[in-house]
Amino acid sequence: MKQVVASAIQFNITVGNIEQNLEKGCAALRRVADGGAQLAVLPEMWSCGYDYRNLKSLAERTPQVLTRWQEVCADHRLVSVGSLPELCDGAIYNTAYVLDGGEIVASYRKLHMFSTMGEDRFLTAGDAALVVETSVGRLGVAICYDLRFPELFRKLALQGAEMICIPAEWPKPRQEHWKTLLRARAIENQLFIVAANCCRVQGKLDFFGLSQLISPLGHVLASAEEEDTELIATFDFAEMEAYRQQICILKDRRHDIYGTP
Repeated sequence: MKQVVASAIQFNITVGNIEQNLEKGCAALRRVADGGAQLAVLPEMWSCGYDYRNLKSLAERTPQVLTRWQEVCADHRLVSVGSLPELCDGAIYNTAYVLDGGEIVASYRKLHMFSTMGEDRFLTAGDAALVVETSVGRLGVAICYDLRFPELFRKLALQGAEMICIPAEWPKPRQEHWKTLLRARAIENQLFIVAANCCRVQGKLDFFGLSQLISPLGHVLASAEEEDTELIATFDFAEMEAYRQQICILKDRRHDIYGTP
């Protein structure tokens, strides 16, 4: 049974400063790859943060960010996930890209807009969930606020996800929600979670970090605090398969009562 060395990259995003964030992100990717990581997840909107007033011009530079990101992943044979602003037909999406060895193999547009912070006024919601086959296994992707919608995670599990990658910008004071929901999503769907949050102060918001790597049994394999850091842990797929055979959650679902997400 295979094992995957996974990493969550956590850093303080400098709002609007693509070059600085790109240097931080790429340097961290190189470090975790040198440490043996095969899969690395970056935070939400990691190139620029939520700089709403300049979002269009920042999104126009996303192709350049992708090129640099692809080069690092190609050099290190790394699978990586993280979200960036995507400009398409005049709309701006919060889009998570899945890179495998330098190739963009899939992308996912955030489904749920956090209206409390005005995301729905500046960004367009996606319209499809994503599970993609990569060299490290089948990845599902969710972004930040998506975590509060368990039906999305169940859909990803039913579509065969073995790991779910969650780029995030989740601020204080809701850190207990973050920790609890991450473990719940892992346990109830019997899969691995890689959650990469940003940290420290951006404008009026204070981000707590607490990036996590979690097993299907809800064990926290690695957890960050509130500073820039990189987490690494090994995912043992034999543990996941044994748990799924012991407690048959996906098999025992009542499709006749509530259908398939």
